[in-house]
Amino acid sequence: MGDAEEMPRWVNPEKRPCVDGQTQPHSPISMGAAVSKVFDDGNLLGEIIVRVGFPTTLMCAALVCKSWFCHISDRKFLSRFRKLNPPRLLGMYIENGPTLKFVPMLPQPPELAAAVRRVASHNFAPHRKLVILYCRNGNVFTSRPEGGVLVHVVLYRPLLPESGLCILPPLPATQGSHDIVCDQILPKEEEGGLSYMYVLAEQIYWTRNFIVRVYKLQHGVWCMHASATEQIRPALSNADALLVGNKIYMIGVSRDGIIVFDLTASSISIIALPQRVSYFRTSTTLSRADDASGVYLTHLHELQLHIWLHNGDNWLLVHTFCLHEMFANLGMLDHTLEDGPVGNSCICHVGDNAEFVFFQMRGHTLYLDVKNRTLRKVHGVAGNTQPYSKINPFMMIWPPTFPALKDDPVRNDM
Repeated sequence: MGDAEEMPRWVNPEKRPCVDGQTQPHSPISMGAAVSKVFDDGNLLGEIIVRVGFPTTLMCAALVCKSWFCHISDRKFLSRFRKLNPPRLLGMYIENGPTLKFVPMLPQPPELAAAVRRVASHNFAPHRKLVILYCRNGNVFTSRPEGGVLVHVVLYRPLLPESGLCILPPLPATQGSHDIVCDQILPKEEEGGLSYMYVLAEQIYWTRNFIVRVYKLQHGVWCMHASATEQIRPALSNADALLVGNKIYMIGVSRDGIIVFDLTASSISIIALPQRVSYFRTSTTLSRADDASGVYLTHLHELQLHIWLHNGDNWLLVHTFCLHEMFANLGMLDHTLEDGPVGNSCICHVGDNAEFVFFQMRGHTLYLDVKNRTLRKVHGVAGNTQPYSKINPFMMIWPPTFPALKDDPVRNDM
């Protein structure tokens, strides 16, 4: 029987059945008009596109036409898209001594498979002594020795290898024979791209003076940006710094709390730690909050994980996890924890807004999804006696890099 004979009688290119059995004309022209009405409505178009879920799909949608491009690249739309679709964690770099390995976070949706493969295949050679300082928004910040001098290499971009490398000039030297408490490069995301600051904190023990100097990279030269001196109790060393808005938070500097350096006022203050929280380098860390006036503190003590939010005035306990129960659900108690001290654990990294936590315990690297309150093993072998590895999570780039439109001087200047 031919195709024409198989087709039901009611089928007509210009008619469709209604619920009452009658037919009505439904021409391609009227369908096209309906589609145009939908996609020409900016509000409705935004409601559709904001749900595509992935920046890779968003870029494909932006290339459909100029109207879509202008709508998708609008900053208000991008801000809304990010709130509904936070950047995805693609994987993590694991450093153990001279060994550097990228471990994908699986499973991943098909829309991000190409991005994961690109990061996994990125080759840092021939820099065999390269050390990853940290990863931020698709940028891999590294250091490597050259001629006996430590060189900081910024903007290794595995997802955009064609962008090349950016090598920062030598860092400013300490002034005098002071003890360095904290020295760290802090990238800041601005409208024109990345800018770089370098915080150098020093302690003069015989005067109890604590000195903070912040330099900013301008036209290839480190320039003094802000500085302040305050008297505090003897400081610890190897402190971690975190730039949030116009404030630099340093944990591990003071035994009394968190040092806050205000870049606008060039002043130093101290935030006391939450009650019953003591600082230990391997179990206490800070992470960014969406609100520039806030910061998260994550603390691990005897398999109790607490996450606090400082909103500018007080500490608010927002999450508590009993890891002992979660380990039991993973079946780790019989094979991993009973043979050694349960407290032998280490927080490796906490994501922005405390969305996830990486930590290690007795040869395992574990991933805690804070929002969904789930824990899973992502790497390692039980009973591994090697020292803890360094974990650097790698996130999808945000926002996407849109091409400049022709005959659009406003966008070409952005």
